[in-house]
Amino acid sequence: MSIRKSTKDYLKMDVKDILKILCLALDQTKEQLFSNPDYEPNNAELKTLDSLIKQRSNGKPFAYLKGTQGFYDLDFIVSPATLIPRPETELLIDIALDTFDINKKISLLDLGTGSGIIAITLSEKRPKWKISATDQSIDALNIAKLNSTKDIDFYCGNWFDPLPLSKFDLIVSNPPYINEHDPHLQDLKYEPIEALVSGNDGLNDIKEIITKSKEFLNIGGYLLLEHGYGQKDRIVKLLEESFTNIKTFKDLNKLDRAILAELR
Repeated sequence: MSIRKSTKDYLKMDVKDILKILCLALDQTKEQLFSNPDYEPNNAELKTLDSLIKQRSNGKPFAYLKGTQGFYDLDFIVSPATLIPRPETELLIDIALDTFDINKKISLLDLGTGSGIIAITLSEKRPKWKISATDQSIDALNIAKLNSTKDIDFYCGNWFDPLPLSKFDLIVSNPPYINEHDPHLQDLKYEPIEALVSGNDGLNDIKEIITKSKEFLNIGGYLLLEHGYGQKDRIVKLLEESFTNIKTFKDLNKLDRAILAELR
């Protein structure tokens, strides 16, 4: 299999990346590649391969090259208008499913839905739930709508702003929670900055969600938030004024990652 001008870029990549890009450029599975080692790419495939190698060597996430990313047990369309789904966020799905009896019908709001991973995954797992979702990016919402096969009410606007007067049993959000000076942002340069950064301490949006959620939750309803490193204690303190039964959760890496609280 010949490779043209991207040899230097190839050397920057690990074997797993190379294999994934070959599969993508040639539209073949790993098994097909290994079973046909003498396959000669045509000019169009080589051109695609060159482009993918260049983009990946410059740091573009593979999910954006492929246009999809797995989450929970589903596959989602993604684009630079949406964050790339991450395994840590699967914790929110587990918590939401465990919070209510399997046969209970509830109303749920997903704030900042992005590609729709939370709302859509929960709609697949609990078809009886009535689910709404908001996002301020129309481009992100268009991706979410492409991903959805269920009856989800999507609204374009900032957090609660576009919603009709409604009450929910569960509000869930994976909001921006990185502080604007975090050096790790350089590693996330291809993802939408507005979906990542939230002020000097990373808590601007979480504070707004906590404050406004009280107007949109039924008494006894729950607020479920994903958050970042070192933020747990400050968020618990913010919640204590109006919420009870506050529970904190760690992700698979044993890092504080999520908080569930019940409205008094």
